Amino acid sequence: MSTTETTAAVELSTVTKRFDDVVAVDSIDLEIADGEFFAMLGPSGCGKTTTLRMIAGLEFPTEGSLKIFGEEVGTLPPNKRPVNTVFQNYALFPHMNVIQNVGFGLKMQGVSKSEIATRANEAIELVQLGALTKRKPNQLSGGQQQRVALARALVNKPKVLLLDEPLGALDLKLRQEMQGELKSLQRELGVSFVFVTHDQEEALTMSDRIAVMHAGKLLQVGSAEELYDRPVNRFVADFIGQTNLVDATVSDDSTIVLANGTKINAPNPHPAGTKVAMSLRPESITIGEPDEIPDEFVPTSLRGQVTNVTYLGHSHVYTVSVDWMPLEVRTNATPTSVVYEPGSQVAIWWDRRSDWVVPDEGYGT
Repeated sequence: MSTTETTAAVELSTVTKRFDDVVAVDSIDLEIADGEFFAMLGPSGCGKTTTLRMIAGLEFPTEGSLKIFGEEVGTLPPNKRPVNTVFQNYALFPHMNVIQNVGFGLKMQGVSKSEIATRANEAIELVQLGALTKRKPNQLSGGQQQRVALARALVNKPKVLLLDEPLGALDLKLRQEMQGELKSLQRELGVSFVFVTHDQEEALTMSDRIAVMHAGKLLQVGSAEELYDRPVNRFVADFIGQTNLVDATVSDDSTIVLANGTKINAPNPHPAGTKVAMSLRPESITIGEPDEIPDEFVPTSLRGQVTNVTYLGHSHVYTVSVDWMPLEVRTNATPTSVVYEPGSQVAIWWDRRSDWVVPDEGYGT
């Protein structure tokens, strides 16, 4: 999705946030397009929630510019911004029923009772709770409470909806169901959603684009495919999904040399002598007998021993110990699958287009 054709829904320019001597967000530049489902992903303490709170107006930038649809809002309070926020704890009023909770913000704005009723019911229908308008929060499931919080945020018709880990309190199955519902709702509304999460699968499932943060820095912004297949550094490769990171050095002929001396003709734009890591996804590796390696894959093959196998229903996950490190291999489980037991001598190989070389200089960009 292009962020240059129209005015960005949200634009941060060299935004920094300090709390005393702690730099929570370190000079980030970011554009979020109108109508985009955008995720901010990273471990606890990376700065993603602080960034969301600055967009919401709950924190102000120490330095830099923050615009919403071209208007500078960096010092405006939340009620002066065209945004609304859904938090993880929902913060519903326990003594109010669903329609009262949803319409409360409109009541505080002095909106007429008839308009409150109309708009609140519209928002409740959007989140599919039309039959539960008279229930109190303690009569609702966690998923239903989350929908009420969403309706309460949407009733004000924000141009940007901010979501701070809103699915974190739900169990796994319900969280997965709500992921699909949130994405469908966002498409229906056409409103920009900015979604903070530490859950990689959640971000990959729902988002048009994802920003990966670490230690206050913005490391990479891109689609799920870009982040998964072409991470910019070791941290992104390791944080997005599961991967094997194999230490290597770039040789004079632009191949990379693994720790055991094996040369791999992997794509790498790095100068000779550079310490790198080869990111190799478990599902891109084939496992087989040592004498079964196809000729075209001999240059990207290794031999080792199975030390562990885990059955996950839809797949088998093998740990294969090669000369100097264990590698994880994931294969589809079918009725005709060959299963290698611990102790088996095997070969592993992969297509050279499946690996990706990243610099090994730490977590910086």
